[in-house]
Amino acid sequence: MKIHEYQAKALLAKYGVPVPRGSVAFTVDEAETAAKELGGSVVVKAQIHAGGRGKGGGVKVGKNAAEARQLAERILGMRLITHQTGPEGRIVQRLLVEETLPIDRELYLGITLDRATGKNVFMASSAGGMDIEEVAEKTPELLLKETIEPGIGFLPFQARKLAFAMGVPAASANAAAGAMLALAKAYDELDCSLAEINPFILTTDGRILALDAKISIDDNAMFRHKDLMELRDVNEEDPLEVEASKHGLNYIKLDGNVACMVNGAGLAMATLDIIKHAGGNPANFLDVGGGANADQIKNAFRILMSDSSVKAVLINIFGGILRCDTLATGVVNAARELGMSLPIVIRMEGTNVELGRQILKDSGFNFAVAEGMKDAAEKVVRLAS
Repeated sequence: MKIHEYQAKALLAKYGVPVPRGSVAFTVDEAETAAKELGGSVVVKAQIHAGGRGKGGGVKVGKNAAEARQLAERILGMRLITHQTGPEGRIVQRLLVEETLPIDRELYLGITLDRATGKNVFMASSAGGMDIEEVAEKTPELLLKETIEPGIGFLPFQARKLAFAMGVPAASANAAAGAMLALAKAYDELDCSLAEINPFILTTDGRILALDAKISIDDNAMFRHKDLMELRDVNEEDPLEVEASKHGLNYIKLDGNVACMVNGAGLAMATLDIIKHAGGNPANFLDVGGGANADQIKNAFRILMSDSSVKAVLINIFGGILRCDTLATGVVNAARELGMSLPIVIRMEGTNVELGRQILKDSGFNFAVAEGMKDAAEKVVRLAS
C-alpha cells in the first residue's frame, strides 16, 4: 500500500526523523491558512502517488500566503503528468503546504529488500534530489549500501559509516546517523517494502531534515496495521484493481488486449510470457487464488469485461483446491449473467477436469477449449487480433 508524502512524513516523525513544518490542504482556503500559520515563504506540493512532481509542475514556491493561494488554485484539480504516472496523469486532490528551508546539500536515503541476498539493504548517496535509478546507472560509485542482517538490524556504526561516506560534516554526523536509525526502525516496525527520503537535506545552519518521503507498506502485513488502512487513498489506485481487492482477487492492469484469468502467481506469470511468445499482449495479471469459488470467478469476469481494451479472454487453470467443475460452473454462470460476447479460450487440467469440460460443452456457449498452454496462447492471440 502506497501512501502520500505528508502521511509518510507524519509516520517518520513519530520515529524521530526530523521533517519540515507543514500541513495538508484539501482546498484553496486551507492552503492559504496553512501558509499564514507557517509565515513567510512556503512550498506548495501536489500529493499524488508518483515521483517527478516538480518536473510536472506540481511543486511550486510561494513568497507569502497570497502567492500560496494562487499556486493552490493552479495545482488543485490539475492533471499532473510525470514519468511515473503515464500519459493519463493523476488528478491532484490534496496539497502539502510546507516551510521553505535554506538547503546546503541534498542527500539520499532508502531501504528496500535486496532480492539477490534475501536481506534488507540500507542505501545512501551524496547525489540526492535525483532519480536513484539514474544515479545507480550512471554513477554507481555514489550509491552506498549497508546490508541489514536479520535479527540484528541496522546498527549505529553502519549509520555513522554512511554519514561520513556521504560527506556529512562532523557537527551534523550524529544527527544524520540518528535519522537513519529512525528510518530503519520505521521500515521494520511498519512492515515496509520501501522507505525512501529523497532529498535528505543538510541546511546552511547545520540541520538535517527529510525534505521528501516515500513509504510503501507490504499488503501482506496490513492485518498487523489496521490503523494504517485509513491512510489508503483509493483515488490514486486503478479502479479495477480497487474493485478486485474487494473480492480477494490479485489483479494488476496491463496495456494489452488479451485478458487472463489464472490460479497461482507462478502460472499467471508463465501465462503472460507465453502470450507474449505467441505474439500477443496481456491486458492484465489476474490470480484468482487456489481456493476461488464460483462467485469470485464471476466477479473476476466482471472486472475483466470492464476493461474496454480487452478483445479476448484466456482462462488457464490447474485444478487442485479450485476444482475444474467449480471453475466451469463459475465461467458459465458469469457468461449468462454478464452477457459476454468476447471470445473465451479455456485451458484447464487437474481435479474433475472431464466434468468441467462437460459443463462447458453443455452450456450452449462457444468456448474454445485448448490442449496445453501453447495451444491456448496461440488461439487467444489469434482471436484477439
